[in-house]
Amino acid sequence: MREREHERLTTAEPLTTERRIRAESTGGPESSLIREDGAVPDGEQRWTVIVPVKGGAGGKSRLLPADLALARAIALDTIAAALGASSVVRVIVPTSEPSLLDPVRDRVTLVVESQPRGIAAAIEAALQECDPDSGRAVLLGDVPALRPEDLDGALALAEQFAGAFVADREGTGTTLVTARAGHPLVTAFGSGSASAHRALGLAELPIPVESRLRRDVDTAEQLADAEDLGLGDFSRAVRAQGR
Repeated sequence: MREREHERLTTAEPLTTERRIRAESTGGPESSLIREDGAVPDGEQRWTVIVPVKGGAGGKSRLLPADLALARAIALDTIAAALGASSVVRVIVPTSEPSLLDPVRDRVTLVVESQPRGIAAAIEAALQECDPDSGRAVLLGDVPALRPEDLDGALALAEQFAGAFVADREGTGTTLVTARAGHPLVTAFGSGSASAHRALGLAELPIPVESRLRRDVDTAEQLADAEDLGLGDFSRAVRAQGR
């Protein structure tokens, strides 16, 4: 079975998808990811969250010094928060390096790219796996202080809008973009993405500037801010090693 799965993941086809299944943890930082699936009350929006994860040297290249282990941990903490959110029923992770996600791969849907094609292409591929009857959101994988309740609060606000976004703490970038069920999800990630998302007509969610959801990490200074807010288990474990 594992051999067949390996062949499917390493096929020459541009994209493959791995089934979402349940796994048990045996301890370490991974153990905090395991939770009982809570039913979402009828009438409330159910959300599928896409967390794009860059691989290799592309991940957190602006961190000084660049640290692939830390970049991986930051992505894992972001995914862990999404998995723990009560309003999230599915997490999809498009990536060209699925091995980076081994601690969570059995709890997410992997969309595996044969090579990195950029965030827009990764999101588009992940959208093909989404249930059209659920809300869809893109959460960038660089918010290591994020907690499930932060994401639940933002998604609850997002239910009021066909499309919405959350700006980063600096107000120039974006950490989250949402689309209510039945509406297209449109994104414009990149430099100055907050302005670009406003121009697309997305509503800017009134998330407090001090929110953990708004503290993305691209630089050493931003990482220090996230540490003050409280890093997740994976990032904290890497930082404890002196990185």
